[in-house]
Amino acid sequence: MSMRKNKIIRLTISYMIILLMCVVVIYPLLWVIGSSFNPGQSLSSAQMFPKNPTMAHYAYLFDPVKSNYISWYMNSLKISMITMISTIILVSFTAYSFSRYRFLGRKNGLLTFLILQMIPNFAALIAIFVLANRTGLIDTHLGLILIYVGGQIPMNTWLMKGYLDTIPKELDESAKVDGASHIRIFVQIIMPLAKPIIAVVALFAFIAPFGDFILARIILRSNEKFTMGVGLYEMVAKQFGKDFTTFAAGSVLIAIPIAILFLCFQKYFVSGLTAGGTKG
Repeated sequence: MSMRKNKIIRLTISYMIILLMCVVVIYPLLWVIGSSFNPGQSLSSAQMFPKNPTMAHYAYLFDPVKSNYISWYMNSLKISMITMISTIILVSFTAYSFSRYRFLGRKNGLLTFLILQMIPNFAALIAIFVLANRTGLIDTHLGLILIYVGGQIPMNTWLMKGYLDTIPKELDESAKVDGASHIRIFVQIIMPLAKPIIAVVALFAFIAPFGDFILARIILRSNEKFTMGVGLYEMVAKQFGKDFTTFAAGSVLIAIPIAILFLCFQKYFVSGLTAGGTKG
């Protein structure tokens, strides 16, 4: 009986903690969604469940005459997609090289990546701005993409390398006996088996630029080149800016591409994250 009571107590405590975490996560989301349907522009009178909900704020965002939100949205999608594809390609090659080959400087290279992933991008804002200014990449999406891709390589290389280390090397040796080249082994054998970790890297590489504000604010200058983070900030930070409910509507729409990508890759995430963190 005591063991049964202990089990019930542990389960009760576990469910209470889970319930508390759900409240902590869901409560702010409900407020943002509710605020986006509230009439008016002030948050002081906003309600989580508005009595007279309105779609006016969403209509305002999608009106090209009044707002550049569609342009900001497309800019964010473009930058995030290019960053995701470029990161997957580069990280796949670097992780495969560190996992399968033994070469001079391999350990030092891995150690350098380990150190670099401890330093956040915003810690080097001054250096990034000076470098972008001297190379003429200020107010360009290319400059922002290069910064994002470079920042994604260290952490994701370690993550993918850990997963590739779990793939038996006997597969490579068998393919070499059959006459397969290194590129063919990489493309036709290793990469199909690495789909879970590729999905994880793809999601990380997409989310980071899609929700970034600091780096985009440093690099971008023109309103038509803004990403959503910068554009929405300018909406409420300008003089007499008070479009907080419109800001909330724009914030809700940001979650749509991330949610779609997550649902598409969901089946890969558990195996990708766990296997990538077991062996380094």
